[in-house]
Amino acid sequence: MTRLLLALSLAAPLLAGCAVGPDYVTPDFGVPNSWSSDRGRPAPALKLAQWWHNLADPQLDQLITEAVGGNLDVASAKARIREARATQRQAIGALFPSISGTGSATEMRSASSSTGGVAIGPTTYSQYQAGFDSSWELDLFGANRRAAEAASYGVDAADDDLRATLLTLIGDVASNYIDARAYQARVALAKRTAASQRETAALTERKQNAGSASAVDTAKANALAASTEATIPTYESSYQQAVHRLGVLLGRDPTALSLRLSRATVIPSPRLPLPKGIPADVLVMRPDVRKAERQLAQYTAKIGQATAALYPDVSLSGTVSTSALKLGDLGKSSTIGWSIGPSLSVPIFNGGKLQAAVEVAEAQRDQYHVAWQSAVLSALEDVENAIVNLAQERIRIRSLTESARRYSEAARLSRSLYETGSSTFLDVLDAERSQFTAEDSLLASRATLAKDYVALAKALGGGWTGAIDSSVPIVVDDNTGPHLAQTVVARSPKRFSEEIKPSP
Repeated sequence: MTRLLLALSLAAPLLAGCAVGPDYVTPDFGVPNSWSSDRGRPAPALKLAQWWHNLADPQLDQLITEAVGGNLDVASAKARIREARATQRQAIGALFPSISGTGSATEMRSASSSTGGVAIGPTTYSQYQAGFDSSWELDLFGANRRAAEAASYGVDAADDDLRATLLTLIGDVASNYIDARAYQARVALAKRTAASQRETAALTERKQNAGSASAVDTAKANALAASTEATIPTYESSYQQAVHRLGVLLGRDPTALSLRLSRATVIPSPRLPLPKGIPADVLVMRPDVRKAERQLAQYTAKIGQATAALYPDVSLSGTVSTSALKLGDLGKSSTIGWSIGPSLSVPIFNGGKLQAAVEVAEAQRDQYHVAWQSAVLSALEDVENAIVNLAQERIRIRSLTESARRYSEAARLSRSLYETGSSTFLDVLDAERSQFTAEDSLLASRATLAKDYVALAKALGGGWTGAIDSSVPIVVDDNTGPHLAQTVVARSPKRFSEEIKPSP
């Protein structure tokens, strides 16, 4: 036995680095050297830190900061990080010996007996025992080390999941804010245009009374104004929906920002161009791509964990115990016993279950490898699409700007000529309808341009670069020590809903 213990003591340090299963190597994915829009020109360095500041809207900056601190999806991602870190600590704990203490106190009574014809009555005595139990799995083939490795990759994946959540959150806040400002501008345009068209209708009615216009012209003028006014409720509804979405994104009730955003401001206009870097930057900057790569590493390590079950398992266990008839004699005038020795478990027959577990782990690894490749391709596609959309919208907005300017001039001239009788009402009607359509399309295009800029920043991996504290739990429990259990009374849905208070 002594020789066996000595051999195990010498072999354990040598086998400490032993592990079965594949070692993870970061896969290589061939990406283009440049984006399609670069056309062979040197790519400027990627600059995404707080990209939303390029929209030059302080209120948007404040909303994003509040969303990072209050969004519920972010809070959930923080909780997943705490879970992953606790799982890692559990896995690391399996690498060390475990020690537990035991103790007992027993009151015993012996039966009556006789010795040499002398009767001895029953006697009562106490027995006290104390001791320690310990065990240590030597992990000769690295099952526990692979589990700790997988848990470590899981922490990295959880961190990247939080970053991906923040990236999506910031983009959603920016896009909905742009929508809100755009619909405010379109409502204001519709109101101004409708008021101008009502003035034209009044002018037409006066001309009808003077005999120089027909009732048909008056009806068409009022119909055009009513048609323009009919767009206002639609735009107002879309504006309110954007505001409600912003409130929820900030982790507050939907109407929390209604008063704050009620005063209309201009549609945010981005400073262009946005330095795009090179496609290889996406592999580093996109948190969803990094998360997919860390999950691939995690499930590669799990193959080794499953493979180790095919090999023998060796553990060391030991016990030290002492017993005495008096509590004060423990450790002094008491009996002391100990035992120590290895235990060996060898898989002999299991119906192929352990090998199947290895194959399951390998198949899962393959799935995550494909998921990582898909994430890379999707990221490259997102960037290329955003580049094209942004470039084409810039071309479109130039044409719409020219169109709106020309139609505005045509409407002004046709109305002036109509007042002097030098133009027909049909010219005025067509010019005013075209002017509203062109100016409304221009406002929508400005919003689309800003949202395309947001989409490009998101596709490149632009997210929150500041520190995020994920260590504070959402729910803080109290009175968690030993205490009397309380009876839980179920609450009705009505009573529960009455307890919900909107955020200030």
